[in-house]
Amino acid sequence: MENQIVFMHSPDLDEGGYPEECPFNSKRGGKTLETASSLGLLDEPNIQVTSPRAVTVDEALTFHTQEYIDMLREVSSGTHNFRALKMGLGTPDCPVFKDMLDFSLLASGGTLSGARLLIEKKADIVFNPHGGFHHAHPGTAGGFCYINDVVIAAKELVAANKKVVVLDLDAHHLDGVQDAFYDNPDVTTISMHESGKTLFPGTGHEAEQGIGKGKGHTVNIPLPVGTFDEIYKMAFMQIVVPLLDHLQPDVIILELGMDGLATDPLAHLNLTNNVYAELLEEIVSLNVPLLTVGGGGYNVQDTVRSWALCWSVLSGTMQDETSLMAGMGGVMLQNTAWFGGLRDRTLLSHGGYRGEVEEEVQRVVQFLKDTLFPIHDL
Repeated sequence: MENQIVFMHSPDLDEGGYPEECPFNSKRGGKTLETASSLGLLDEPNIQVTSPRAVTVDEALTFHTQEYIDMLREVSSGTHNFRALKMGLGTPDCPVFKDMLDFSLLASGGTLSGARLLIEKKADIVFNPHGGFHHAHPGTAGGFCYINDVVIAAKELVAANKKVVVLDLDAHHLDGVQDAFYDNPDVTTISMHESGKTLFPGTGHEAEQGIGKGKGHTVNIPLPVGTFDEIYKMAFMQIVVPLLDHLQPDVIILELGMDGLATDPLAHLNLTNNVYAELLEEIVSLNVPLLTVGGGGYNVQDTVRSWALCWSVLSGTMQDETSLMAGMGGVMLQNTAWFGGLRDRTLLSHGGYRGEVEEEVQRVVQFLKDTLFPIHDL
């Protein structure tokens, strides 16, 4: 049987949302859907576009505190105070905007709805580009994140007796998710991110590996400035693939942030979308139910194009690039990273850091093989 593939989107998420001056653009999911539709990437009978149900307050309270949810509701109506600021609300990273709580619950709802479709075996692969709020903590917002949909969905999956791996390819470390499951072997978090030495939130050192029963179930692969496709894929193949083979998860939650792209204004990696497509092919080939969320990506044009490429891999609708180039000719010609189609051009430069990057990534990979792999008898 063909995999059943679901793209989660609500038209309500194309309205309102984060202020225009905020780097986080909440219209990216809808633009990705439009791009995929225009290229015929939604036309197969096993693919459906589904509107999510918003996370309820009770569902949010499986992770967040009542005090925090009450404050989100209060500031959503236009009021603001010092207590809100102490919870991370009203900062440049987490601006207050109208109907903020309702918007966040709906955006997160695509992830929880997707988890339930997987549990009920009504879908095999779900993509919620509106989700991925991995920086939210129980009582604080952070990094454009208010409601932590990844934690809420993972908890739902664990309650259904699923062994979960959260694989996070966003350029920023998944601090809120890691903290939630740091002592829990039911959820393994694996994060490939720019090192906290150079990027928010400053966490995710390779020595952070969990505690108690969760020892070995937190995996961090911090990457240096200038990390490029080949070395990124090497780290994935040498660390992530053996762990996935060993852990045999029932579900993978994949955070597919596109802020690792060389054109992203907030991070400092040097990746193209080609490497994300290659890694996705590896992940899909495992035939494990897959819940994919969007996360970061602050060059909106490149993020939308790259998510459309990733969707073509997830949905099995990847087309010949020649036809895509013809179909998209003239659409984004002002983008110097793009020559047509969905794929980035190959980057010939590695920012002048190639030797230093290889040395540092090899060091981290070897450290994990020496310290983390023995925990799993690898």
